[in-house]
Amino acid sequence: MTLYLNNEQATLDFAAACAPVLAEGGLVFLEGTLGAGKTTFSRGLIRALGHEGAVKSPTYTLVEEYPLPAVTVCHFDLYRLGDAEELEFMGIREYLQQQALCLIEWADKGRGVLPAADLVLRLADAGNGRQLSWQAGTERGRRWATALEQLAATWEQA
Repeated sequence: MTLYLNNEQATLDFAAACAPVLAEGGLVFLEGTLGAGKTTFSRGLIRALGHEGAVKSPTYTLVEEYPLPAVTVCHFDLYRLGDAEELEFMGIREYLQQQALCLIEWADKGRGVLPAADLVLRLADAGNGRQLSWQAGTERGRRWATALEQLAATWEQA
């Protein structure tokens, strides 16, 4: 399924609408080129899950953790990761073993260390907007994908 999001606000809004689906925790990879909207999507989702402060890109810190009422969100940006083995030093397995929602941008940099994602979200430039598509990698991801397809089928943008 592919959904067209006509601007940044639509990306934030759809991400917020996804919050009830993803609130149980799991592993989500966010794919797309620089500026495709990965952090924007994460921001909308994290705010909808209850975070009231700034949601910044963890490009330099590699991870930002948000302990929220419904779920802890661990937002990773692996763009600057030099070697996938660095994930072991930062304790990636502990993050993944908790009942958190782990959002990972540039997951391909962690290939060989990261497990398969429950869900892969792909954002791509499409004129003034973005194309969002998703693919399940686990049974949990299949449940999520079905719920996202139902949400997308009724999605209306302002």
